[in-house]
Amino acid sequence: MGTKSREVIWGGQIMGAKIRAKHAREEATRAVREADRAEAQAWSVRMEGYGGPSQPSPTIGQCLNGGMGWLEVECNKCKTRASLPLDAIRRPRDTPIWKLEASLKCRSCRKGRYAPPVHMIKLTETQSITRYKWVHPSEER
Repeated sequence: MGTKSREVIWGGQIMGAKIRAKHAREEATRAVREADRAEAQAWSVRMEGYGGPSQPSPTIGQCLNGGMGWLEVECNKCKTRASLPLDAIRRPRDTPIWKLEASLKCRSCRKGRYAPPVHMIKLTETQSITRYKWVHPSEER
C-alpha cells in the first residue's frame, strides 16, 4: 500500500479556500456598490436640498455602479427640466459629475449658436422627466 495522494490530503483545504475567496469577492463587490450608491445619493440630496456645492461629486462610473443612472437638469433661462441618461454621455467613466455642467446646454431656448446653460438638480434611479422631443430641423415646432 502506498501513501495518500496530495489531492486527498490538500484537496479539501484548497476547495474551501476557493469558496471563501469567491464569497469575499462577492461581498467586496456588494460593498463597493453600496458605497457608490450612498455617495451618489448624498450628492443628490445636497444638490436638491441646498442647491450645491456641486464639488466634490461622484464620478459617472460610481453613479452607474450605484444604480443612479439619470441626471436631472434645469435650464437657467426657461426653467425647462430634463432627465439625461448617464450611460449615453460620451465622457470617460472617471469624469466627476460636476464637470458635465459646463457642457450641458438647453435645446428648447437655443437661439442660433447661443444656448443658455443648465444647472444640475439631482441624480435618480429612473427617468423622472421625459426627454426632449426630437424634432427634425426642417419641421416647425
